[in-house]
Amino acid sequence: MKKNSESRTETRMTTHDGTVMSADGTRIAYERSGSGPVIVLVAPALADRKDHRKLGALLAESHTVINYDRRGRGASTDVGDWEIAREVEDIEALVDAHAGKAALFGASSGAVLALDAAAALPTKITRVVAYEPPAIVDDRRAPVPRDFSGHLATLIDQGQPARVVTAFNKVALGAPSLMVIAMRLMVPVWRSMVAMAPTTVYDVRLCEGLQDGAPLVTDRWDALTVPSLVLVGGKGEPFMKTGTKALSESLNAIREEIPGAHHGTPVMKPAALMSALDRFLE
Repeated sequence: MKKNSESRTETRMTTHDGTVMSADGTRIAYERSGSGPVIVLVAPALADRKDHRKLGALLAESHTVINYDRRGRGASTDVGDWEIAREVEDIEALVDAHAGKAALFGASSGAVLALDAAAALPTKITRVVAYEPPAIVDDRRAPVPRDFSGHLATLIDQGQPARVVTAFNKVALGAPSLMVIAMRLMVPVWRSMVAMAPTTVYDVRLCEGLQDGAPLVTDRWDALTVPSLVLVGGKGEPFMKTGTKALSESLNAIREEIPGAHHGTPVMKPAALMSALDRFLE
């Protein structure tokens, strides 16, 4: 029994790096761990595969985990003009390289992308988990201006990536100024976010139409047929509670509140999610 336990631990902890080529020639880098049914982890804004490694290690006890760098981040390249369809093609290339079927887990804007991929690839995606997709459907927080992606793109063109990260955190994430100052003091983290600054434009565009501060009206996921789970943290912001409720009703999805969890839980304390994930993924 001890030998089998050690073998499972070794399998879970061993990671294998790889790349796939997306349809438009973008090279997508990933790491694979574990064994069993495949699950692909989709990172939120200003994050890459490093941020989901703790979650990946837990899921690898029962799954083959594909933890990847979204285009323009980490070791992945970025080719051509961005569209949601291009990022869906990135996920499709990863799934095709690993048995042709997979579940998806996405957090924040990554949850929105995971839902898009599940709707677009109904024969390849088996289940989808969306953790705190940032829908703003009421006045519990300020909406994100519809022209915000254009503002960020202008700052990128002007060569001001640090200002992009500051603006994104304040406007899109609603972070107070003191929190942004604290982020800047965490030099390695700040540098990593600045390196990914151009991709904030992608995430803002990804969430357009979902953050207007008005009741959710969208046919975006009408084609979604796979089982879906929307998660929200018990310590999540009030707008997340109403936003995930509206979204789960629109999707006809299961919605579950995770006690004690908040927006950063998938990165910081992913063990809190495992009970809900195990039930749904099984």
